[in-house]
Amino acid sequence: MKKLLLDIYYVWINELKVVFKDEAVILLFFIVPLAYPVLYSFIYNNETVHEVKAIVVDESNTTLSREFKRKVDATADIKVIGYATNMEEAKEAMRRKEAYGIIYIPRDFSKNINTQQQTQVSVFSDMSSLLFYKAILLSATEVSLNMGADIRVAEIGGGSQEQDAATRQTVDSEWIPLYNPQNGFASFLVPAILVLIIQQTLILGISTIVGTHNDKKRFSVASHTAEGKNVHPLKLTIGKAFCYASLYMLISVWVLRVIPYLFKFPQIGDPLVIAAFLMPFLLAATFFAMTLSYFCSQREFGMMMFVFTSVLFIFISGISWPWTAIPDPIKTIAYIIPSTPGIHGFIKINTMGATLTDVWFEYITLWIQAGVYCITAVFMYKWWIQNYDPEYKGMLRM
Repeated sequence: MKKLLLDIYYVWINELKVVFKDEAVILLFFIVPLAYPVLYSFIYNNETVHEVKAIVVDESNTTLSREFKRKVDATADIKVIGYATNMEEAKEAMRRKEAYGIIYIPRDFSKNINTQQQTQVSVFSDMSSLLFYKAILLSATEVSLNMGADIRVAEIGGGSQEQDAATRQTVDSEWIPLYNPQNGFASFLVPAILVLIIQQTLILGISTIVGTHNDKKRFSVASHTAEGKNVHPLKLTIGKAFCYASLYMLISVWVLRVIPYLFKFPQIGDPLVIAAFLMPFLLAATFFAMTLSYFCSQREFGMMMFVFTSVLFIFISGISWPWTAIPDPIKTIAYIIPSTPGIHGFIKINTMGATLTDVWFEYITLWIQAGVYCITAVFMYKWWIQNYDPEYKGMLRM
């Protein structure tokens, strides 16, 4: 047992040397996790926007369409800066950045309303910021609902003031955004991105290490400094994983605690519960990254193979797209990736104040992933030695 621990410690220390001797790995392991959370949080720090400049194309040009325009302009989030005669003219204004949205009222707008048919208004947004899209869409939707209620009351008519109020709004409602008091974009999205940054930088950094060894024909990772030592895939895998996970325990404090505090994101979770949840996530993400890294035959392959997966992983995690709307087969694939239960669990704990019992499913899932990916990483390392490291192949023991 003592020899096993000493061997793991030896691998741990030597892997630390490998990390700190490689500028690219230092960049991916330290600079990117320190800088990217600040960048994303700063971009979306203004969680809501007001007075978004919009231009109106009114082909109906009737009393009802002019009323719609006035009410949209009266909202806090949209400022109508002018009118265009057609869509091409409006698009040109957007290209010149004179406006960030277009509201298109069709020719049959009033006719459909007066004949008791459903009509529609189209909105277009400059997607350089999702906040523009949110402001324009929600404002136009709110005005359309209010005008629809007024038209319904006018059609029925003849009632008392109380009856008209009941017709206009049958059920009293109040909008209360739970766990997101600003009703902002950053408060719900950035915490998920922070978790994904940890996983993705681990993948890129470890892939760079493995690809570098392949490039330089210096294969036995973390053991090349002691030629003649026994190469044991299990010891090397565990030693390397402890090296990476221990570094990211410190990085995670900055990413998951300091950044939300600095940018005032909702943060009501118990730090001890977050720390307990973080342990299996870091192990699962580390072993997952190690398993994938052995496919990198060159130093740059990690960037080419895995950078694009960030968008995919955040999409199927159920944050940017409603989890209930994701098909079951995609949900199954999503739960193969550590970031999915990691994001769900962290948001529930940190943003919603959940306990470890409340995220037990995600917690157990991460421990299962850590065990499974540890096994796959060991076998991938064994395969790697057998195929790429003839010098140490004869020393391989399991």
